[in-house]
Amino acid sequence: MQRKVLIRRLPALLLMCVLVAQTGCDGRSLNNPYPARDDSRNILYSEFSERPKHLDPIRAYSSNEYVFLAQIYEPVVQYHYLKRPYELAPLAGTHVPVARYLDKDRKNLPDDAPAELIAYSVYDVSIQQGIQYQPHPAFVRNEENRFLYHQLSDEALDKIHRLADFKQSASRELVASDYVYQIKRLAHPRLNSPIFGVMSDYIVGLDSYAKTLKAAYDKGRKEAADDYYLDLQQYDLEGVQVLDKYRFQITIEGKYPQFVYWLAMPFFAPMPPEAERFYSQPGLVDKNITLDWYPVGTGPYMLSENNPNLRMVLQRNPNFHGELYPAEGEREDGEAGLLKDAGKPLPFIDKVIYNLEKETIPYWNKFLQGYYDTSGVSSDSFDQAIRFTGEGEATLTDEMKAKGIDLLTAVTTSISYVGFNMQDKVIGGDSERSRKLRQAIAIAVDIEELIAIFANGRGVPAQGPIPGGIFGHVDGEAGINQYIYNWEGNRPKRKSVEEGKRLLAEAGYPNGRDEKTGKPLLLYFDTAMTGPDAKAYLNWLRKQFLKLNIQLVIRNTDYNRFQEKMLKGTSQIFRWGWNADYPDPENFLFLLYGPNKKVDVNGENAANYDNPAYNRLFEQMKAMDNGVQRQAVIDKMLEIVRRDAPWIFGYHPKGFSLHHAWYQNSKPNLMANNTLKYKRIDPVLRQQKRTEWNKPQFFPLMVILLVVLFMLAPGIVTYIRKEHHVSNRSTGS
Repeated sequence: MQRKVLIRRLPALLLMCVLVAQTGCDGRSLNNPYPARDDSRNILYSEFSERPKHLDPIRAYSSNEYVFLAQIYEPVVQYHYLKRPYELAPLAGTHVPVARYLDKDRKNLPDDAPAELIAYSVYDVSIQQGIQYQPHPAFVRNEENRFLYHQLSDEALDKIHRLADFKQSASRELVASDYVYQIKRLAHPRLNSPIFGVMSDYIVGLDSYAKTLKAAYDKGRKEAADDYYLDLQQYDLEGVQVLDKYRFQITIEGKYPQFVYWLAMPFFAPMPPEAERFYSQPGLVDKNITLDWYPVGTGPYMLSENNPNLRMVLQRNPNFHGELYPAEGEREDGEAGLLKDAGKPLPFIDKVIYNLEKETIPYWNKFLQGYYDTSGVSSDSFDQAIRFTGEGEATLTDEMKAKGIDLLTAVTTSISYVGFNMQDKVIGGDSERSRKLRQAIAIAVDIEELIAIFANGRGVPAQGPIPGGIFGHVDGEAGINQYIYNWEGNRPKRKSVEEGKRLLAEAGYPNGRDEKTGKPLLLYFDTAMTGPDAKAYLNWLRKQFLKLNIQLVIRNTDYNRFQEKMLKGTSQIFRWGWNADYPDPENFLFLLYGPNKKVDVNGENAANYDNPAYNRLFEQMKAMDNGVQRQAVIDKMLEIVRRDAPWIFGYHPKGFSLHHAWYQNSKPNLMANNTLKYKRIDPVLRQQKRTEWNKPQFFPLMVILLVVLFMLAPGIVTYIRKEHHVSNRSTGS
């Protein structure tokens, strides 16, 4: 019976095979996950693994959020794409703002005035004229010049489920007051901006402004309703003023040269008040139509689809004011082809599709097939992609080279370290005993081995908190941590474990035992790390301490409990890290500044290190301009922290990224997030390679088909004879 059914279906099976073969012959791969209409379109394909929590620029502070925000919003300044060291350049502004200084009586001071005489720094900011916002329903007005969608009725809301359901959109020109409005939002009591605490120390009047807004907000909610709208335009902020349509002014306390770097971050991007008023409607909030979901900017791209369970899509902003590809960079940029597009209008790519990819292996396979344009290098794919030369340089494997894939590497402006809680009675404090104990441990923990095992060699051992590429970092023998390393063979070499044991004995723990009690030294590592990789790391870390006969006890808790320990100062040893907000040594050295400690103030000084000499030098250094004098102060600070050893300084991670031959104008920029506009792709070459790399293999299918035909042949013959016999009998009757 089954054979008879198969025989009857045989023509259909044969037809299917023919159609499959025909599909493979038309030049399109069978495994292509994208629609045929997009094959040669100017679309970049990328991925994301976790949905961005905030797309409101006043609240966002994570790299997976900046991937989108930086392409949509335009602060007044940006980082030059090609120049190194990192350098600011105008974006929506006409120039990079330069501070002018005032004394306590608000009288002008010369540019070289001592920092102690400077009471205020004033930044006058000018923006370009004619910049337009992306099309958006928040800007639509009716015939009476009133906003059409700012007071939606229940009936209208019933028809709205996403932003695209609004039938009309409009735009308007960017003005200076939009930047002022955004800075005011730092103090909004409902938004809880993560940088309010920092900025309230600098922007004149911001702290008192926050109190004014909170009082007004609380009163409004009490007298009106919980959905009370706080109109910031009704409240002036002393330190931020509109000068005219295209100019505004920011006044900060004292001298803080690093402030201009903050102006490059989305926190200081413009926000049209119409957008916030539009999104404040309760009916839209209930439908998740908010600034956190649908940004409103002037940048080269706009978010046209936000479906974090599937994909997110950026499309070219039709109202983009235009920008030109840079015409200068580093000396080698010309040879690398990075100046071929000099002077051409940006952006080059029309659309970017970010697909949700939770697993690294499927993503990696799609990259190799040409369905993603770029890729990182995970541990799972590292050996397939990377090999090291005899000199320790990372290069591509032959398989990658054969595909024309390029490798880009860069030491990141970040640090991963192990910290000691300096308030702990055993490991902390400023006594000679505890200091030598920390130094001994720092020698024993082999960071070079850590990098080789757990980072696939992707890292540079840290000699202090400041990574390469940031002012204050010194290469060579002059820049090594002499308490942990010797300089041998033109490179730093970690001191021997015997040296660590000597220091441990001098600290009062010969052979890992307290010389007074004879008890073995027990230390505690607090962590929220989980999973197989974490287990391997923790086992490795125990072995490092055992070199000194120190027993390390792992205290593993959930993340919330771990954070609570850090805030209360009940941890002892922990692992931590930091990514730079801006390219200045202050952004790393403040991690060890006493008043910025984690306990009591929830600062970023996780080790709770508090050395008065270091603190004084930090306060002097942060107000200085880069130069010989500032470097001398930094050198003194580094000597102090290297000696005190509040950290095992760990390493600066090295980023590896791969891209296909059709992906152009790629250069690592560890400060800029808005680099999408510079990238170019060749969709024709991409489609050619996809077809070449994904040719269907019909031979196995044909073999299976022949086997099936062979098995069915006797039945086919019998069936045909039977049908022929029945037909003859019917004719005879």
